[in-house]
Amino acid sequence: MTTEPPPLRDQDFRHRSLRGSSFHDCDLSGVVVRGSLVGGMEVDSPWLVEEGEPFRVNGVDVVAFVDAELDRRFPGRGLRRATDPDGLREAWAALERSWAATLDRAAIMPEGTVDASVAGEWSLAQTLRHLVMATDLWLGRAVLDLAEPFHPAGLAHDDGGEGSPAYDPSVFSTTAPTYDEVLAARADRQRLVRDHLATVTAEDLTRARPNPHAPEHSETVLSCLHTILEEEWEHHRYAVRDLDHLAARP
Repeated sequence: MTTEPPPLRDQDFRHRSLRGSSFHDCDLSGVVVRGSLVGGMEVDSPWLVEEGEPFRVNGVDVVAFVDAELDRRFPGRGLRRATDPDGLREAWAALERSWAATLDRAAIMPEGTVDASVAGEWSLAQTLRHLVMATDLWLGRAVLDLAEPFHPAGLAHDDGGEGSPAYDPSVFSTTAPTYDEVLAARADRQRLVRDHLATVTAEDLTRARPNPHAPEHSETVLSCLHTILEEEWEHHRYAVRDLDHLAARP
């Protein structure tokens, strides 16, 4: 049995060096850094802040700047909050185009690229498997209420989520599928989203669905689809970031 390390919240660090430190899966909300050297500092988080909260650098809230720059770098990302059927169809088509270009890029990179991990993060193959699972969770289970929504090639979270009511980890294969199998599963789940969006109506989007992680909480079909789009774009950003890193290796 592992024990949680003691919290360091509400501490005051003065004249201390944290140079080269890494923080993973930590709660740094409300942290204040003043009069400190921050050259080369990097913050990479899909949940930069809770909606409506600021992230200030020298008094400037940079949240909107960061979001706009990511929209510029990833054409189509700005469509992810569409609220009507046509907008959602356009958003998904743009996302599929971006992923297709990224997979084409990976296909001509050196052998082993798709299975390479950067800084302990998921490889490209693992990222695609995770997105298979996320689609099954938020569309197959939450929206479509399929009896057996999960593809065995999917990749479960390794952060304790397996114990949640969202899914039984035994539904996933205990051996890693080949990359061709991953691509096939991924293409099938992209088709599932595409087919659903082809016929979804404005009324459908308002229908209530239980949150798959916390069934006592209600979602809508629209919020489930938004979750899928957010997952897709964040993991696409990670994939591009890591391919850039791998391409720059000597």
